[in-house]
Amino acid sequence: MTHGAPLLLFNSLSRGIETFRPIDPDNVRVYSCGPTVYHYAHIGNLRAYVFTDTLARTLRWKGWPVTHVINITDVGHLTSDADAGDDKMEAAAKRTGQDIWAIARHYTEAFQRNLADLHILPPTHMPLATDHVAEMIAWGEKIAARHCYQLDDGLYFDTTTVPDYGRLAGAADDAAHARIDAVAGKRHPQDFAIWRTTPPGETRQMEWDSPWGRGAPGWHLECSVMSRRYLGASFDIHTGGIDHREIHHPNEIAQNQAYCECGDTGATFWMHNNFLVDRTGKMSKSSGDTLTLQRLIDRGFHPLSYRVMCLQAHYRSELEFSWDNLFAAQVRLKRWAHAVEGLRARAEAPGGADVSGYHAQLDAALSDDLNTPRALPVLDALLADKRLSPADRLEALAMFDAALGLNLTSLTRATLRVRPIEATVDVDTIEARLAERRAARAAKDFARSDAIRDELTAAGVEVMDGDPLGWDWKVAI
Repeated sequence: MTHGAPLLLFNSLSRGIETFRPIDPDNVRVYSCGPTVYHYAHIGNLRAYVFTDTLARTLRWKGWPVTHVINITDVGHLTSDADAGDDKMEAAAKRTGQDIWAIARHYTEAFQRNLADLHILPPTHMPLATDHVAEMIAWGEKIAARHCYQLDDGLYFDTTTVPDYGRLAGAADDAAHARIDAVAGKRHPQDFAIWRTTPPGETRQMEWDSPWGRGAPGWHLECSVMSRRYLGASFDIHTGGIDHREIHHPNEIAQNQAYCECGDTGATFWMHNNFLVDRTGKMSKSSGDTLTLQRLIDRGFHPLSYRVMCLQAHYRSELEFSWDNLFAAQVRLKRWAHAVEGLRARAEAPGGADVSGYHAQLDAALSDDLNTPRALPVLDALLADKRLSPADRLEALAMFDAALGLNLTSLTRATLRVRPIEATVDVDTIEARLAERRAARAAKDFARSDAIRDELTAAGVEVMDGDPLGWDWKVAI
């Protein structure tokens, strides 16, 4: 049973806010486009999963059971989002000389670790594209006669055979057309591959027999097949990055309409998070200096600091990455953890105080199209509310953890300590040296105090004199 304010969500199909009403209140079904596992996910990719986790948590917060699918694309995604270039997985195998299946396993496991580090709830299902190729071939066979045509390099979908193609992208949006590479023989620029035939004389590590020749499925087909397989023909919400709104998701919708021979797009709501913008130019995997979650950890940042950074912006707004912005998010996280540790030290039995006002404020923020920037100040107010006993505030904190995924009920100073990879000393040594420095300063031995500071700086640790939270140091940026 749902509770609280009506849940309002932005639907990319209508380009407007709509009230969410589940198809089945006992099983809200959500599909999220997953990663192509040819490389480590960069932090821009991972913003999408902080968003989808916030969505899933909010749905559960509102009282609805959720079935959530995040697929793994281990075949079919070309180096172009349309129909040009090599398969990203095959390209990675050629570049590294490694087995393509081993590459897929390695980066899938890395992605799963990223989700755990960001305190993202595991999806109900995480299917592999390669486990569903037979279903993809069957899908192609069903729609081929009325909606497809064959070229030498594969089976193509004729986008003029379905109503209102490209509605999701927007009729006046030419950006998507500019991203579609020309393929000889295509009837229309927007047509896309359902099946890609292996060129004569080539052998790929991932290829299957089909009515259209030996080859591999198109990327767009995978999500149509797996969403229908795990969630049914009509489900509640489909999510992805805003870049998917222009090509990938319109193509999914076209396939869904062709399969059912109806106007059903598959999902009732199509939701998209905006980009994480990196002015340094190091976000993309092609730069060779990718900003991965592990790189943030190596610089001394706890992964939940990145989650805080994401939650500080609305999911539909661009979010600019900078080390300063990330550091500010980490300071905010540490401030919360510091406050919670103080509450735990003073907590006795809960006094049974009324915290329904905080519940209502949090519910109102989340119900306003997942307005997490509006929710975080409510958390600030709760932790600072001296009208409530420490135990009551801790009890109320659990509902914020459930909705926002910050794990504040478990975080401590110790668990937030992340030793930067550049640091040549461990955390215990850093703490011990800082204790010596405080003693030297108390004894007015400033020469020794400065020597210890310089020693730590040389080891990659920046000493933070006067830190009101008492954290004392951070990684040098």
